[in-house]
Amino acid sequence: MIQHKLIEACKQNSRRAQLKLYNKYYDGMYYVALRFMKDSMEAEDAMQEAFIKAFSKLHQFNGEVTFGAWLKRIVINKCLDKLKAKKLELVAINEQTLGTVEEENNWQVEDGIGIEEVKQKMENLPEKYKYPLMLYLVEGYDHEEISEILNITQVASRTLVHRGKKKLQEELKTLSNGTGY
Repeated sequence: MIQHKLIEACKQNSRRAQLKLYNKYYDGMYYVALRFMKDSMEAEDAMQEAFIKAFSKLHQFNGEVTFGAWLKRIVINKCLDKLKAKKLELVAINEQTLGTVEEENNWQVEDGIGIEEVKQKMENLPEKYKYPLMLYLVEGYDHEEISEILNITQVASRTLVHRGKKKLQEELKTLSNGTGY
């Protein structure tokens, strides 16, 4: 079944179409949730709730973005809501102390450091840097999207991503040569 027809059938509450759409996106959305929740049961729970919300809000899907991108945004928002509910709230930022940061195009990591090491070091970052950096580097969102997802300004997004990259680079330098220099 062609995806737009599948989505239209879902809008008509076809359980068979919903199951097909669920099966198509289950794995990808589970791994998105797992990157945030760090626990397979909590990731599964967040993903399930996100699918329920997506099916109930399907009338709002207008096709401006792909269905997968729209669903991924719902999954990420659900994960962030669950993290906030667990009192792992993102640190409030005094935006007046943040300056505009220009993106550095030369950001890179040492040869021999793999994606798993980067993800592991990213986990050790303070939450105020970890989530914006994860959304930027891993999920591929831009600053406008990050600002909407985290309810911060684009300036704050740029600043947090920039500072997060710097902290991550320091961590990776320590991993690379053990001294940080």
